[in-house]
Amino acid sequence: MFDRLQAVEDRYERLNELLSDPDIVSDSKKLREYSKEQSDLQATVDAYREYKDVKQQHADTREMLDEKLDADMREMVKEEFNDLGHQIEELEERLRVLLIPKDPNDNKNVIMEIRGAAGGDEAALFAGNLFRMYSRYAETQGWKIEVMDANATGMGGYKEIVFMINGQGAFSKFKYENGAHRVQRVPETESSGRIHTSTATVACLPEVEEVDVEIHEKDIRVDTFASSGAGGQSVNTTMSAVRMTHLPTGVVVSMQDERSQIKNREKAMKILRARVADKYMQEAQSEYDSVRKSAVGTGDRSERIRTYNYPQNRVTDHRIGLTIQKLDQIMEGKLDEIIDALTLEEQASKLERLNEDA
Repeated sequence: MFDRLQAVEDRYERLNELLSDPDIVSDSKKLREYSKEQSDLQATVDAYREYKDVKQQHADTREMLDEKLDADMREMVKEEFNDLGHQIEELEERLRVLLIPKDPNDNKNVIMEIRGAAGGDEAALFAGNLFRMYSRYAETQGWKIEVMDANATGMGGYKEIVFMINGQGAFSKFKYENGAHRVQRVPETESSGRIHTSTATVACLPEVEEVDVEIHEKDIRVDTFASSGAGGQSVNTTMSAVRMTHLPTGVVVSMQDERSQIKNREKAMKILRARVADKYMQEAQSEYDSVRKSAVGTGDRSERIRTYNYPQNRVTDHRIGLTIQKLDQIMEGKLDEIIDALTLEEQASKLERLNEDA
């Protein structure tokens, strides 16, 4: 582990040199690339340097214990020696976690897609509840929410809603939400009080920049059509709606949220880029996932990941067997307990794999 940590520190120092090189400073692409790499290494380097400093203090204190000291001084030095020993243990554990391979998408903005699945109007209402839950959580983090496309059903429900959350580390928090979410409750329209089960699916995609995935214009077919609406003045009779098809993968994105075709094209391209990148990533990981699944599932959109039971005020995450009797709070966006548990489980799984491969 310490050979790897020293290599990380050496690379950090080399990046300091590169970022002072006039040739690098004048190359915006390399400057951005090296700055990001250095930023990603910062926490590990800081912790490693703190570890080395505490380790040296521990050794110096050990030498003091070999000297002739009066009883009070010896007791004080011994206490400091033990405290430093505990700090070393804590720092070693922290360093092990920091050495876990980082998800390169963790710091990116996230595009989320929520769709009502089984359950008709009740499923659409639940999709609206999930959108509100995620929006509340994003607001507590100081992140900005932008609805990109929505097919509303009334009463706060959505057949489908696509939105972007802009914020540092947004994807790292929301990436575990991929999959089918199940709700058990009595619908408002149910006169007999019978509990219904409905589902909504959530897809969570990192925003992809042009430099991250190359999509050629010749590989995209663009169709324009008139936006549909509820009737009257809300119907846009101009050809502002856009449908983009990525021919190599068959990924299709339709966008009619804006009255401007240019704005619809921009939004559609963001979603298309994210979906194409996600499709390539899913294909690349499918062979690995069939052999060894992640602790929090494969991210398969059809995988049932969580149940929200309203009568018992209970939420259960099936991937890690976590049950919380705080459904009312969770639906208000208080997701930290679930997200933290999933993050810790993922870290433990990755540490286990690192130890197996060591």
